[in-house]
This record gives sequence, structure tokens and C-alpha cells, in this order.
Amino acid sequence: MPDLFNAKISRRAVLQSAAVGAIGVDPAIRAVVYAAGSDAPEKTEVKIGFIPLTDCASVVMASVLGIDQKYGVKIIPTKEASWAGVRDKLVNGELDFAHVLYGLIYGVQTGIGGV
Repeated sequence: MPDLFNAKISRRAVLQSAAVGAIGVDPAIRAVVYAAGSDAPEKTEVKIGFIPLTDCASVVMASVLGIDQKYGVKIIPTKEASWAGVRDKLVNGELDFAHVLYGLIYGVQTGIGGV
């Protein structure tokens, strides 16, 4: 059996091995990361609740103009009668998203505001 512990290892051989290893790490990591995820959307249809005020135009126009389809998602805008209705449907899972003021979400998170 050859004596592996007494083998002569040159500095150049160590540096070459390290360089080859470092070059191979980046493509390997990229392949693993890409295989773990996908560029496809998680859901193809999303319900977005809104109150019919002027600031809801971004949600409505994205659906009307088909901007959502560019990204492989279909927006289903759902007009709600009150902020409480939006809040309740969002909390119960009837809506995927909601176009609301931050105070509503903050109130739900802190436990105030009727939920």
C-alpha cells in the first residue's frame, strides 16, 4: 500500500485544485437553486377585493387592459360594499389580495377593528 501521508504535494497543485473547485461551485449552485423553484406563478387566478374609489384604478385597469396576463395571472376584481366586508373576506380567505389602506391591515394585525 502506498504511503499517502508522505506524498509530496506542491503548492501549485493545491492552487490548481482550489481554482478548479471554485469554478465548478457557481454552476452547481445555480442549477440547484433553479431546480428548487419555478418562474411560474403560484396561482393562475387571484381575487382582489376593492372599494370603488378613485384609488382602485390600478387594480381595475390592470385587469381591463390585460396587464395581468403578461405575467401569467388572471386578476378577478371583486367590488365590495364596505371596508369591513373587504377585511372579513380577506381574513376568511375568500380574497387573495385586497386594495386597502394600511390602517385596515394594521388593525387586523393588532387585533383591533372588529376582527
